[in-house]
Amino acid sequence: MTTNIAVLVSGRGSNLQSIIDNVGSGNIRNAKISVVISDVKDAFALERARRHGISAIYINPRSFVDKNAYEQEMLKTLGRYDIGLILLAGYMRIVGREVIEAYRNKIINIHPALLPSFMGLHAQKQAFDYGVKISGCTVHFVDEGMDTGPIILQRCVPVLEGDTADTLAARILEQEHQIFPEAVKLFVEGKLKVEGRVVIRT
Repeated sequence: MTTNIAVLVSGRGSNLQSIIDNVGSGNIRNAKISVVISDVKDAFALERARRHGISAIYINPRSFVDKNAYEQEMLKTLGRYDIGLILLAGYMRIVGREVIEAYRNKIINIHPALLPSFMGLHAQKQAFDYGVKISGCTVHFVDEGMDTGPIILQRCVPVLEGDTADTLAARILEQEHQIFPEAVKLFVEGKLKVEGRVVIRT
């Protein structure tokens, strides 16, 4: 049985590309990226989707009276594609309660820090400015909080002498491109089970 995947994006889509590549190579089997949805009209991630023959949809949040109406349109779009897994790949909006309830433990996010440290925006710079010696990235299920859902995978990235926030971010991104597809593969293969806050690999 094939899992239909929707990827929500706001920017350039390098993590989207890593998922596309892993599905294309057969590393992630029995999965199809059915649609890429952006809240930003000129997000390069939409162009990436088009180049690979994937439906690319822009939903303008400003076209709706409120967030609930925007997310109702999102739910309609997801329903049309019979989505079984949603990936947040640089999606810069907090997912609302109705979408989360409709896809409980079927929404996965990649975050460029070792959660629960440095939640929210500019996590790499937050970590660098704090002076940590080890940073990294986290793949987690999405819940109602900001970057608070159960953790699936993490990867450590050391902060090197001479690093800047940008060089650290670049090395973290390299690891994101590895663990995000790995988490998707585990999900599609039915090897993830959520018990409370703990994600168990079965």
